Amino acid sequence: MPYLIRAASLTNYVKVARSVGLEPFRHLRAAGIHPSVLLDPDMKVPTEAVGRLLESSAQASGCEDFGLRMAETRELSNLGPLAFVAREEPTLRKTLVSMAYYARLQNEALLIRIEEADGLTIIRQEMMGGHPGSIRQQMQLIVGVVHRTLAVFLGTAWKPRSVCFIHGPPPRLNVYRRVFGAPVLFDQDFDGIVCQTTDLDVAVASYEPDMARHTRRYLDALLAQSDATMIDQVRKLVFALLPTGTCSMTAVAQQLGVQARTLQRHLEAQGESYSSILDAARAEVVPRYVASRDRPLSEVASLLGFASLSAFSRWFTGRFGCSVSTWRT
Repeated sequence: MPYLIRAASLTNYVKVARSVGLEPFRHLRAAGIHPSVLLDPDMKVPTEAVGRLLESSAQASGCEDFGLRMAETRELSNLGPLAFVAREEPTLRKTLVSMAYYARLQNEALLIRIEEADGLTIIRQEMMGGHPGSIRQQMQLIVGVVHRTLAVFLGTAWKPRSVCFIHGPPPRLNVYRRVFGAPVLFDQDFDGIVCQTTDLDVAVASYEPDMARHTRRYLDALLAQSDATMIDQVRKLVFALLPTGTCSMTAVAQQLGVQARTLQRHLEAQGESYSSILDAARAEVVPRYVASRDRPLSEVASLLGFASLSAFSRWFTGRFGCSVSTWRT
């Protein structure tokens, strides 16, 4: 079953595509997206199709920053249900936490994780699904939209400490500089934004407690309608916890509020196991890390939760039928 995303993700695609010399409707059809979805932002389309569209548009136009050009055009209202969340929390920190919780109402493949340490906050974005080379533009779009959302509350003069991308640097950085106005780092361990923790203490002027309660009830009802299975929930948590080094069946079970053996029984009843989900998640993300030849393999092993480089190497060879060095070559 494919992950879906609101058609609002394609807001102003036609305008941006034409600005770089493309015929947008030809690219939409080639990606398997009917142009009629542009008329209804609440329609759902496969995230994989959106990824194909943005990557093909970037390649055809020669603009490796196509996703960022899309992000530049976004308004808070384009987030649909998440726009309610953004305006109905007392502080920006709580706004981000709620947006992370309700993110799948906008994009079922999106994970947002917020980490705080030593006076800094990291806002990580992770995409499930896709394959190497299929999510670069989507991550540019997502990180750009999160940055614009923060700027709504902090003002356009606000700048993060840094913006990070897993992918390598493009030939030109002018659009990155224009959008973020801060250091942009490539070949990093995550896609996301690093800011001062104190930045998130700002109060949200539109917050009203009564309206906030109504908003949460409405969004909780929408989440219930989405009917995520236990497998879906476990998979999302595995993706979120893997880079932190704390991914285990016990940790996932705690996040879900159940015992590890209870979790295992639920998965077995659906023909799955924790180990198979973990293995599939590692196989899905490892090409993104090893594609960069500058990234040490010991670092990749750690990001995927392996205790040693040798354990990672054995797993990779067994999973892909060749060594990591051969794959890179």
